[in-house]
Amino acid sequence: MNATSLRVCSFESRKQDAMQALIERNQGIPTLVHSMDEIPLEDNAQVKAFCERLFRGEIDVIVFLTGVGATALLQAAEAYYPREQVLDALRKTIVTVRGPKPTVVLRNWEVPIHYSAPEPNTWHEIISIWDEKEFSVTGKHIVVQEYGKPVQEFYDELRNRGAQVTPVTVYRWALPEDTSGLRNAVHATIRGEFDILMFTSAQQVSHILKIAEEEQVRDKWLAAASGAMIASVGPACSEALNQEGLPIDFESSPPKMGPLVKGALEAAPETLARKK
Repeated sequence: MNATSLRVCSFESRKQDAMQALIERNQGIPTLVHSMDEIPLEDNAQVKAFCERLFRGEIDVIVFLTGVGATALLQAAEAYYPREQVLDALRKTIVTVRGPKPTVVLRNWEVPIHYSAPEPNTWHEIISIWDEKEFSVTGKHIVVQEYGKPVQEFYDELRNRGAQVTPVTVYRWALPEDTSGLRNAVHATIRGEFDILMFTSAQQVSHILKIAEEEQVRDKWLAAASGAMIASVGPACSEALNQEGLPIDFESSPPKMGPLVKGALEAAPETLARKK
């Protein structure tokens, strides 16, 4: 088997065109499945309360998990307060970022970054960098910018260390209004029509399994998916797959779409031969 005959199912939703081009450039046959919609949370009372505490100096640390979320947080805040007032208050706060995307956003705002999590840019690395720099969160009020769903294990770890944690949700991931693509992908996987299942976020895993449950074929899908090659963009995504008992055959490093597609397609012939 060579890359030109590899059938790749990708659940990437925001950058479908780029993903399709990457798969085709690497000689794969792409199927793009729209798996989730980004839903902004309008009239966000959480954001207003966050700003009020920020202005009063009641927040010690803010953690930005994503660039999209950081941008959405400022846009939501601007519905209530002047942009510069918010940025000035952020500049007086200890800022931690999870990876390169929020780093770019904060630098554009000219907001200093005190701690930056190294690759693979999960919450575990946030804890690690704090420990390495001997930064204690005990007694501190920490705000975490969420990225679609709660990061409960992160919050539990912070609370175990004596911190007060306030998540701020500025957008969430919802199932697409039209779930036919997901349903087709579930049954196509069961029929063995894909060689590689490619995941670029943890939420995609939740959504495909939700649809499989609705179709009453969850166990069949899990069994069929295990027989294909499972490719994950990075540790957070891999963690979600592992929780469902799905084997990770390839994890991208760095956690980006380009290395994911190139590496998975290169590794696929040997991986699939081993699974037969």
